[in-house]
Amino acid sequence: MIEKILVISLTLFMVAVALLLYRVIKGPSMPDRAIGLDTIGVNIISAIAIVSILLKTKAFLEAILILGILAFIGTIAFSKYIERGVIVERKSNR
Repeated sequence: MIEKILVISLTLFMVAVALLLYRVIKGPSMPDRAIGLDTIGVNIISAIAIVSILLKTKAFLEAILILGILAFIGTIAFSKYIERGVIVERKSNR
């Protein structure tokens, strides 16, 4: 019973990722795209956690942590790009 629920939730997460991918490509504005990318990251992390539960292993926990860190850094970089137009600011010595 639990496995059926986990498989259904995994399927729904993948459907959500597909819909969010459409939002990232066709988004009406850049902030919509940033939110879509962040939500894709969260859904992929959740899907990996479900796969880890289904396989009864802890091997994917490091991947979940790394993806969480990368999704956070990507969201911050994309937000900074939207706000200022550059990601890394370099100060000139003039």
